[in-house]
Amino acid sequence: MRFLPTDEQSDFARTLRSLLGSAQVPAAVRAWADGEHGPGLALRSRLAGTGLFALAAPESYEGAGLLPLELALGFVELGRAGVPGPVVESAAVSVLLSELGDEALAKRFLPGLVAGEAWATLTLPGGSPYALDADAAAHCFTVSAAGELRLATPASGEVLRSTDPARRLARPSATGGELLAAGPAVARAAGAAGRWARLLTAAQCLGVGEALLERTVGYVKQRTQFGAPIGSFQAVKHRLADTLLALEFARPLVWAAALSLAPGDVAAAKLRCGGAAYRAAMTALQLHGAVGYTEELDLSLWLRKARPLRDAWGTPSECRAEVLRSVTRG
Repeated sequence: MRFLPTDEQSDFARTLRSLLGSAQVPAAVRAWADGEHGPGLALRSRLAGTGLFALAAPESYEGAGLLPLELALGFVELGRAGVPGPVVESAAVSVLLSELGDEALAKRFLPGLVAGEAWATLTLPGGSPYALDADAAAHCFTVSAAGELRLATPASGEVLRSTDPARRLARPSATGGELLAAGPAVARAAGAAGRWARLLTAAQCLGVGEALLERTVGYVKQRTQFGAPIGSFQAVKHRLADTLLALEFARPLVWAAALSLAPGDVAAAKLRCGGAAYRAAMTALQLHGAVGYTEELDLSLWLRKARPLRDAWGTPSECRAEVLRSVTRG
């Protein structure tokens, strides 16, 4: 099994990193948290121009084919930059509609998602009842435990904030809205969409952890104590080295999960990446000290993402249970 991206895949990731590096993403995140979606939607259009959203849809619906590895590479960069919006949920909806096999529904929704003209958000049975950024999404899909796929009213209900102010939550009705499809095919497609959402969230976690470590390393080189940079202290070096190791050991699990899409592999990737990102957040907070808490410092944008992303689309306990099932099954 190959665990390193090809040159073409690496070039794609570098293109996204360059684009996001010049896109003033922190300002877009702060605006998004205040309910101002304009900068975030403009960023979505620029990302669509790279073909990122086409990687979760078949060619017959203006996509590039279902390419989880390339999409995971892209989502590492989205996490590294802290991009706001229901990016994971929109990709999961594309997968759900692709796997459902309903041509009318695919033609109705997929071209707009691929072109970056609309966001979509999603709730699945067994997951969180809250839809992410439903107030900014053009489409809010729900799948019930009975296997009904419905289109809920996106902006209905009270908007709640999570630990990350840029993650705005709403609870759509599981029974209201337009009934789009029902039956075993919906349940199968929802299962595939859930695995993709978990994989892409793992990739986002990896990017968030990398961003936190990068900023912390830069800070400890500048901050001095007793006439020396605090990064020269052995205890600080050990803490940073442990954080780096956790991220590097998590990385190949993402690539392996993207190649197999097996439930156990995806859960293992999410478990390790979520844990590594949370560890990076704790390291960043400890080494920055009190300044790490301040809203003015961009670091807070990533600090607040680490825990919600660790728990989104599969908490650590849920992922451990899935890994256990995968190794004891059959």
